[in-house]
Amino acid sequence: MATQAEPILTGQEALAIVDPGNYVDWDGLLDQFDKIRRETPVVRVVNDEIHDPFWLVTSYDDVMRISKDNKLFLNSPRSVTFSDKAGGAFVKSITGGDPNLVNSLVALDAPTHPKYRRLTQNWFMPKNIGKMEAEIKALAKTTVDRLVDAGNEADFVPLVSAPYPLHVVMQILGVPEADEQRMLFLTQQMFGGQDEDLNKSGMANMTPEQVMQLVVGAVADFEAYFVKLTEEKRANPTEDVASVIANAKVDGAHLSDRDMAGYYIILAAAGHDTTSASTAGAMLALAQDPEQFARLKADRDLLPGIVEEAIRWTTPVQHFMRTAAEDTEIGGQKIAKDDWLMISYIAANHDETIFPDPRKFDATRSPNRHLAFGAGSHQCLGLHMARMEMKILFNELLDRIETLELAGEPKRAKSTFVGGLKTLPIRYSLSK
Repeated sequence: MATQAEPILTGQEALAIVDPGNYVDWDGLLDQFDKIRRETPVVRVVNDEIHDPFWLVTSYDDVMRISKDNKLFLNSPRSVTFSDKAGGAFVKSITGGDPNLVNSLVALDAPTHPKYRRLTQNWFMPKNIGKMEAEIKALAKTTVDRLVDAGNEADFVPLVSAPYPLHVVMQILGVPEADEQRMLFLTQQMFGGQDEDLNKSGMANMTPEQVMQLVVGAVADFEAYFVKLTEEKRANPTEDVASVIANAKVDGAHLSDRDMAGYYIILAAAGHDTTSASTAGAMLALAQDPEQFARLKADRDLLPGIVEEAIRWTTPVQHFMRTAAEDTEIGGQKIAKDDWLMISYIAANHDETIFPDPRKFDATRSPNRHLAFGAGSHQCLGLHMARMEMKILFNELLDRIETLELAGEPKRAKSTFVGGLKTLPIRYSLSK
């Protein structure tokens, strides 16, 4: 703990940072982060009865520094995502003391992390994923066919932005199409556990313990599924990334069941939910701005800018937690060894000193050095895949849709970690 007087958030202001319901009101949330960033860009968040205190970091430069300094700011000593005291204790009771329920790449530090990351890093490079372009184009066409068949009005999230990246990532993993709905269900339970519409639990008001039990159950189901998949990929390896993981060795040994399951889960779940959120965010922006939609239809060279701006504007991964390895200083505040920090990608990606008029969706924004993919050694492994998926889908959408507008009020998910739209009602006319 830092010993000097320090800026502290308490009461309702502090509670709002960790309340998933507060993340539904996007403009209100951005207002709050703007105020914090202007007044106390590095501030202590204290809700003694709910969670351990942590430093909230909201400025772009500070978030970038922490993201890149993986020796000073560690992932594994404490939970890499926000957890309250009850949830943290429950996870440790399940894992035998590990603060992270899933032992994935995001929860690892050097020297283990680079060894594990190298196993699949080349697989996700542009040269390799380019081989999948034809398959992804076919998936995009099938997805847009469903939208066309729906008539001229639909909810874009369940019809397009949720299933499309799921199909892609399941192909990458070699998961049969018949199992995709199971994977979607488990993904929503893992990352949608705070939202009653996404967790599929039937419980409108879940206690933190119930949420954690739901997530634990989903993780257990994921692990059981991928243990079986590993056996199949070792017996009959193919060119998919699941075969790479199943047959990989680190320091001469296969990955443990827990480590392999963590690898599969981060690819299956993170590769789906984040791209889904960015895709829905782009469609929302275009539905709200007919002129920008028309410009994009006329000039497909704007597509990369649309994709990049959608990822910044949406910021699907809303935060990560880090633990200080030694005493240091961030934003003029003394940070003590073992202090817990929340780096807010939402706040960083809306820092007006870096992004002029940050709430405006601007496909021509340049430069657009957003932090939605993270930075440093933990930068998103699938960023090239996400960009390619989105460009292919929107190219297909723009070919088939002539006009676009909202058909109702979109709704955001209740979530402090992976966020985004859960509904996006749109009205559209088809190109002749």
